Amino acid sequence: MKADRLPTPVYLLDEAKLTANLKILHGVQQRTGCRILLAQKAFSMFSVYPLIRQYLSGTASSGLYEARLAAETFGGENHVYSPAYRPEEAEALCGICDHMVFNSFAQLEAFRPLWERAGTSVGLRINPNFSTQTGQAIYDPCAPHSRLGVVREHFRPELLRGVEGLHFHTLCEQDAEHLVRTFEAFEKDFGEYLCGMKWLNLGGGHHITREGYQIDLLEQLLHRIRRTYGVQVYLEPGEAVALRAGYLLTEVLDIVENGMPILILDASAACHMPDVLEMPYRPPLRHAAEPGELPYTYRLAARTCLAGDVIGDYSFDHPIRVGERLCFEDMAIYTMVKNNTFNGMPLPAIAILHENGECEPVKTFGYEDFKGRLS
Repeated sequence: MKADRLPTPVYLLDEAKLTANLKILHGVQQRTGCRILLAQKAFSMFSVYPLIRQYLSGTASSGLYEARLAAETFGGENHVYSPAYRPEEAEALCGICDHMVFNSFAQLEAFRPLWERAGTSVGLRINPNFSTQTGQAIYDPCAPHSRLGVVREHFRPELLRGVEGLHFHTLCEQDAEHLVRTFEAFEKDFGEYLCGMKWLNLGGGHHITREGYQIDLLEQLLHRIRRTYGVQVYLEPGEAVALRAGYLLTEVLDIVENGMPILILDASAACHMPDVLEMPYRPPLRHAAEPGELPYTYRLAARTCLAGDVIGDYSFDHPIRVGERLCFEDMAIYTMVKNNTFNGMPLPAIAILHENGECEPVKTFGYEDFKGRLS
């Protein structure tokens, strides 16, 4: 099946681009001895897990459901971190995860009998209190009063018995230089405790597969950490795995006029690409440009009742017509995992674009998926 035969809206995963990203990450693993984990919070399309497993060492989960998905469909190492665990979750996670990171000494001690009995390798999340982000505080784990990780002031080395690793995650779509500076801050306050550990997890937010990312600088840091402390180093990127590897195909349903022409699409920012409103950002659109750069400028909006469900303004080299298909790019990450059915909007179908140009439908959604959510 070709892409123009797929129903819209539809998420389309580009197998070739996913594989290209995986090869870059695998190369970093091979050259440095680090282990790279798929952060499922960004991308959990498990139908392609067999492909990803060929290149990466395992998964990083944010709770029980993701960890179960990894255990059932991925294999490899299964790591989990959550700001807090319920008792029944901690017990289940100790049965399926080989690495478990706690957010506080209180939870570490509360569940000590469980993880000691299971033989789980446990770690503590550290807050190095060092922010390199210039964007919104919502994405900054080191923002003032952050709940994520133990700060130096409240670190309790007397409770480290049995703890085998430390973890920090402070980046969001950032370069290696930001990781280097963050590690230096971490090392200053916590380096003495790293000497007795087996592993260090540097978290996610590393845009390793983006053009221009400083891979050499990343690898220099990874070599230095292993040489200095003798620990196994982990990275858990989410975006870097499927960066630029997915599309959202949508159809123009209507065109209305109010000071400018407005395209009403069958895709929604609020429902199908929530980060457009949350971050916010302007998603790339194939064969389109900034407003005014090409002869015909339109506002792209959704058919929900949310007044602000607007994707953005784009210009085209031809007049857009009802029934025309548009292709948003970089839609594999934080889309499928965040989408919703607000207003009763149908969820997009999911398909894979194989390297031979054929599209394989993976999943479709209908009324029962909407109905079954709330009762």
